[in-house]
Amino acid sequence: MFYAKEIEEAEKLESFIPNDEILDLLENTKEPDKKYVREIIQKSLNKNRLEPVEVATLLNVKDEDLLEEIFEGARTLKEKIYGNRIVLFAPLYVGNECINDCQYCGFRTSNSEIYRNSLTMETLEKEVESLVDKGHKRLIMVYGEHPKYDANFIAKTVEKVYTVKKDRGEIRRVNINAAPLNIEEFKTVKDAGIGTYQIFQETYHLETYKKVHPRGPKSSFNWRLYGLDRAIKAGIDDVGIGALFGLYDWKFEVMGLLYHTIHFENTFGFGPHTISFPRLEPAINTPIAERPPHLVSDEDFKKLVAIIRLAVPYTGLILTAREPLEIRNEVIKFGVSQIDAGSSIGIGSYSHDDLENYKKSQFVLGDQRSLDEVIKELTDHGFIPSFCTGCYRLGRTGEHFMEFSVPGFVKRFCTPNAVTTLMEYVVDYASPETKKSCEIQIQRELDAMPESEMKQQLLKYIDMVKDGVRDVYF
Repeated sequence: MFYAKEIEEAEKLESFIPNDEILDLLENTKEPDKKYVREIIQKSLNKNRLEPVEVATLLNVKDEDLLEEIFEGARTLKEKIYGNRIVLFAPLYVGNECINDCQYCGFRTSNSEIYRNSLTMETLEKEVESLVDKGHKRLIMVYGEHPKYDANFIAKTVEKVYTVKKDRGEIRRVNINAAPLNIEEFKTVKDAGIGTYQIFQETYHLETYKKVHPRGPKSSFNWRLYGLDRAIKAGIDDVGIGALFGLYDWKFEVMGLLYHTIHFENTFGFGPHTISFPRLEPAINTPIAERPPHLVSDEDFKKLVAIIRLAVPYTGLILTAREPLEIRNEVIKFGVSQIDAGSSIGIGSYSHDDLENYKKSQFVLGDQRSLDEVIKELTDHGFIPSFCTGCYRLGRTGEHFMEFSVPGFVKRFCTPNAVTTLMEYVVDYASPETKKSCEIQIQRELDAMPESEMKQQLLKYIDMVKDGVRDVYF
């Protein structure tokens, strides 16, 4: 089996997800005291990560007035740390060969109805050119788990992406969503210049995990659980975690994400760069995805996003295009800092229209708006879309990112950088209607900035962008 000896060693490790403790906390906090709930919210607003008993208490809030205070707390906290900026990216699926048999995934090895395909370097270049033509600057590249998608392949595909230039456009940062590797393999991928490496545990409930992962390397709970530990030891200090909501009780999964965060803090001195919280969506020939065993309602979804925001104030939250437009527009207010836009998840689907694209896709997208449409809607609602990659290239990652984000310095750097990258989009790609909306929002941002040397420099950067200079940032 793939990684057989290393998986055997991983199985000897003790899980840092305390199953019984989580269940006890959720049971013992079922009647939350209003005063205590408000104290918890205030602790978060002071930019302190919450403890398990505090998060369990919030998860058990049912009182409508208290729930609104949770939502308002999440909105306020997001504004305090990140401002009104929303980072934009696109997923790029490189290959859907897979040796795992995850029961909820369209890519699982036993699914005979999925069309298997992998991008070649030539087709990868065409995909990237299509994304650049639309105005994208940030990607997350997604790979199935298969021997052909080893560390060298991942590194070569990342390096290829960085070579693609089209007119004034380019991809400036590639994040990765792929299988767990060993330390030496993670070093190979790091050397390609990646940003964040994501590994989603899918479910933190061990019994459920074993049930839905019957075969393949992913059947080892611990191999996956400790995957990002190995990434950090290899020097990748920007890591992203996530759970697939719908496989088990959503409250338990939120607690699992919190304990994973605490493990990073205790072991390495910093938390995850991002947390994702996708809901299970339909996939071809995948019954469990059509009928999730623990369906998460829209109301519970809004609640869990707001609580995650309060639980880990300094961590970026990613809201994906799995969600329908109406939910995205509502949940984005509760502390989301990143979304994908103009997304397509078939293999080769950005450069090639295909009526049977669903046969190449892992699941069905809920929000299929174009990048231009998403940007216009964001700016119409007072957000500042951002393609900024400055933190990665200036070393504001891992522990250093915590130094900037916890005191709120990220807002100082990232809002000006959002303005310059949005102005690039305005000049190079925006439709007339989107251009007008963006220019109004950029002026709002400038009007809100106090007079300072940074503001004067930003005005110079804006003029430079209008004159054709690209990739200027603080």
